[in-house]
Amino acid sequence: MSEATTSPAPGGPDRPLRLGTRRSPLAKAQSRLVADEVAARSGRPVELVEITTRGDTSRELVTRIGGTGIFVTALRDALLRGDVDFAVHSLKDLPTGQPDELVIAATPLREDPRDVLIARDGLTFAALPDGARVGTGSARRSAQLLAHAREHGRAIQIVPVRGNIDTRIGYVREGELDAVVLAAAGLNRLGRSGEVTDVLSADTVLPAPGQGALAVECAAVNVDLAALLAELDDPVTRAAVTAERSLLAALEAGCSAPVGAFADLLADGQIVNEMRLRGVVGTADGSTLVQLSTTGPVPASHQHAVALGRELASEMLAKGAAGLMGERAL
Repeated sequence: MSEATTSPAPGGPDRPLRLGTRRSPLAKAQSRLVADEVAARSGRPVELVEITTRGDTSRELVTRIGGTGIFVTALRDALLRGDVDFAVHSLKDLPTGQPDELVIAATPLREDPRDVLIARDGLTFAALPDGARVGTGSARRSAQLLAHAREHGRAIQIVPVRGNIDTRIGYVREGELDAVVLAAAGLNRLGRSGEVTDVLSADTVLPAPGQGALAVECAAVNVDLAALLAELDDPVTRAAVTAERSLLAALEAGCSAPVGAFADLLADGQIVNEMRLRGVVGTADGSTLVQLSTTGPVPASHQHAVALGRELASEMLAKGAAGLMGERAL
């Protein structure tokens, strides 16, 4: 293969591969999972290089500091400078536009994409008292939780929170909040699923596009490394998150917009023959939601998955979704 079409994996066979990761315990835990897989497949050690992102240093709510890219820009800059060989992101944090210089080489098997509740006294969401204080920094979660509570004749109070998992759960343990809402995937990867008091089904709260999935990214010129990383790719996960992120992109919404999306496979007996994509957009107070779904053949290609997302976005925009998202990511 000519040098014009390939580039060797960085460094000699004895140099550790450098994996860029955010500094949070969750980011390091999920990066270590990928690092162990890459080391086993390549025979090379993988070292974590901790990088601080804007999202890690600011205490402002994500929606106030411009959510798109705040957790990934510093990692991508490190990749482009050659400070790290590859990076692991939570896919839901990635902007929908992909830089030409970088490639998402793998989307490993997805963890549980659902949201979960951690509440005082082991309460479920349905058992929370009227006026319960529920912490979340997500407009998507706020819109759907408020709408769900109102539909069942109840009222809850959403309290904006930020911080890592321990910080958020601490608000409940210290009695400042009745409950917090977190992603199941993060708790599972940290071995803390036993603290969950209720799992919120996708029928109640649609997750963020790409929630529960990871993105393993490297420089596009490092095709040998990209080929190695591609061994971690799960085709079903990639098809699902491609459809979800295509919906987000077609809505021209950023990562922090009140948009939920989830693609799953539908089976007829033992035969999986369709992919269902569900999407929701809502006002922050949950007073108005546009929630639709569509189905199509199990995507045989990237283009099929993209088309499914665009189709649903078009239907949602026709139902007034644009007016519910606030400022769109143009």
